[in-house]
Amino acid sequence: MNIRSLVRGDGVVVGAALLLFIASFLDVVSAGGFGSNAWDNLGLAMSMYLGGVIGAVLIVLSRSSAQPRTVAGLDVRQFGVALTVFAAWTALWTIVDFNGGSGVSRGAGLVLGFIAALILAFAAVATPLLPGLQAPLVPAPKPQQYPQGAAGYGYPGRQPYGAQQGEPYGGPQGPGAAPEFSPFWFAVPVARPLYGEDGSPSPVAELAPGTWYLAVEQRGGGLIAQTQDGRRGVLQDTTGIQRG
Repeated sequence: MNIRSLVRGDGVVVGAALLLFIASFLDVVSAGGFGSNAWDNLGLAMSMYLGGVIGAVLIVLSRSSAQPRTVAGLDVRQFGVALTVFAAWTALWTIVDFNGGSGVSRGAGLVLGFIAALILAFAAVATPLLPGLQAPLVPAPKPQQYPQGAAGYGYPGRQPYGAQQGEPYGGPQGPGAAPEFSPFWFAVPVARPLYGEDGSPSPVAELAPGTWYLAVEQRGGGLIAQTQDGRRGVLQDTTGIQRG
């Protein structure tokens, strides 16, 4: 998937999931120099550790799909968030209800796993709510400069947009005509759907933060945009876009 589609909250989710996976191989129970890890207790490993990791994977993968996908009636991201919350809930009661007896104590794997599960669940739930976690994980690079002149507006690897032979974009502009539209590069602050030009309610693509797209035409309050693989559609929500 395109790493530029990830936001800071996704980065926290990935980091916490990695920490949780590492913790599963550390001692959950420690007794006199000996211990056992989560994989010696399959129920704990699947619910707290692996459950949280799978939830994180679903959250991250949901960024790569332009159309929502469902699991058990829930959106993939919602299902992933539910798994991370379940993992944190399991971790909480596992560490609270720990009763190892004499000489038996909580191991590093249990304590570290508990902390990782809490961070994972927090990031999964809070990312859509906190603007600070919605910022792109990888900042968008500056767009390359392409010639804009008699041949129209340049685009990498494709024919230039605009009219040929020096004609302004959008055709000749006579007296009283609306101001001509000049194509421009832009980036979106958060992932946004791109709808078909025919008015279809189903997205044809998803614009990801950290990637530059070309706006080629104004369509009411929206923009006709083209992705780097050649797909075109209507970006209905243009609030907060960054022009290149």
